[in-house]
Amino acid sequence: MIFLIILGMALVTMIPRIIPAFIVDHLIFKDWVNRFLNAIPYAALGALIFPAILYVIPDKPIIGLVGGVIAILLSLMNLNIILIVIGAILTVFILSQINWL
Repeated sequence: MIFLIILGMALVTMIPRIIPAFIVDHLIFKDWVNRFLNAIPYAALGALIFPAILYVIPDKPIIGLVGGVIAILLSLMNLNIILIVIGAILTVFILSQINWL
């Protein structure tokens, strides 16, 4: 009986996830809708990352902001994502070691 309940719950949660994948492949959106949909992952990522930037070092939020600015500057230089992450981490580490901030 429990197995049937688990199977039913799996079907109920999987069906709404699978159906849009098949439907969206056949739809043709206008250009402005595609641009909007393409921006959603970046907006969501920014909304998730920005608050964390302020709390890298809770008593010194400026350090996280500087690390974020460095990451933006490095990304504008079209560097590899690994180099961008390493640059931001090194910036935050170095600034956290300096006691005058």
